[in-house]
Amino acid sequence: MNQAKVFKSSSNTNSVFYRFLDIAIITCSLIAAAYFYGVALNRVYLTTLLVVLLGFSYTAEAFNLYRSWRAGKFRHMVIFAALTLVFSFVALFIFAFLFKFTEQLSRVVMTLWFANALVGLFIWRLTSRLYKLNRRRLGMSMQRVAIIGATESGASIFKQIIAHDELGYECIGFFEDRQPERLFDDMHLHVAGPIEDAVNKARRGEIDVLFIALPFKAEKRIADILARLGDTTVDVHFVPDFLLSSLIHARIDHVGDIDTLSVFESPFIGARELVKRTEDIIIGSLILLMISPILAAIAVGIKLTSRGPVFFKQARYGLHGDEIKVWKFRSMTVMENSNDVKQATKNDSRITPFGGFLRRTSLDELPQFINVVLGDMSIVGPRPHAVSHNEEYRKKVEFYMLRHKVKPGITGWAQINGWRGETDTLEKMEKRIEFDLLYIKHWSLWFDIKIIFLTIFKGFTGNNAY
Repeated sequence: MNQAKVFKSSSNTNSVFYRFLDIAIITCSLIAAAYFYGVALNRVYLTTLLVVLLGFSYTAEAFNLYRSWRAGKFRHMVIFAALTLVFSFVALFIFAFLFKFTEQLSRVVMTLWFANALVGLFIWRLTSRLYKLNRRRLGMSMQRVAIIGATESGASIFKQIIAHDELGYECIGFFEDRQPERLFDDMHLHVAGPIEDAVNKARRGEIDVLFIALPFKAEKRIADILARLGDTTVDVHFVPDFLLSSLIHARIDHVGDIDTLSVFESPFIGARELVKRTEDIIIGSLILLMISPILAAIAVGIKLTSRGPVFFKQARYGLHGDEIKVWKFRSMTVMENSNDVKQATKNDSRITPFGGFLRRTSLDELPQFINVVLGDMSIVGPRPHAVSHNEEYRKKVEFYMLRHKVKPGITGWAQINGWRGETDTLEKMEKRIEFDLLYIKHWSLWFDIKIIFLTIFKGFTGNNAY
């Protein structure tokens, strides 16, 4: 048995072991909570345990929680584990409510159970992570890596392997058939031999992971390499050499028996869509509840300082470019909602004195939390533009409409980085779109939380807010 087979077998064994470990932690957490509070584990509690375990198993599959996290980020693994537990308890409470046995459950026991399980899931993952990192730094549990193609994309992979020793990758070199003068930069210094050598090493089990970094135009060469690697157990990864900066959410899909690579696609697919919507409902509802006194005070201020309605609904493009109505506090003496909307400028005569204060502090945007709860918007996402501005800039800014692959947001990565307010030059709009696409490409729950946190300190005001 070669080393690659050992790694695959070990990975499968670990996955099964981790599943049983999670089940044991959740079960023991309930037993400990019940013992601490002096409650007997009757049929009701055993039923709740079964519901939570089933919910945890189902959600873990949706999050792909038991995949290999060797090259993944620890915080993402912890967040996914915590969300899996949260969704499991949400399912439990829904189940208990529907079957009317919530009164038979102790709130203290349920709280202790959840807290114990959350801490337990975190501790064993942290311990396992530290143990594996230490082994890899000592040169143990290493995987031998080879790169076919001394190209720019191959050099990028090589740099990442060198920079992240926690991956446990030992690069044995590049394999390339071209002459040194045709290679990227000084990559000939790392060339270990021709491509034929890499294929033979893979067949002999001397390579565990193989990255193919050849250009797409070398289709026949790539197909030949893959065909020859078909009788090996080496893990093969293809590194594309173009369109990387334009890929919004790269994913392999299938149309019948044909494989396709997504180029422009929303990151919110499957479990991610559920996570994003849950985030919006929970945080949006809590914020609406907390700011309700502020909303009432602003409404009174608008009525006392100018004539007209308190709220203003303006047409915007939402998800997939569909038109939505965005809620705002009225801050002007006019309510433009035609096909030709003039952006607010400094010292704009249309802005009321109180409206100017609302706009500078972004308080006029607070009613958009209603849009969030209703599902038209998200808390975090690209800011919605007027329909007329969309039609103007989609012809001028490359990849402009890709920002509509996600729901528009109340705050966003562009706003945090200062690209908010008036876009009186094409360069300003280009920078805003650049940061919007960076957000879509690199979305994560942690990224959203970071943006929300930064918005509190730097997202409400700015030099362009008027």
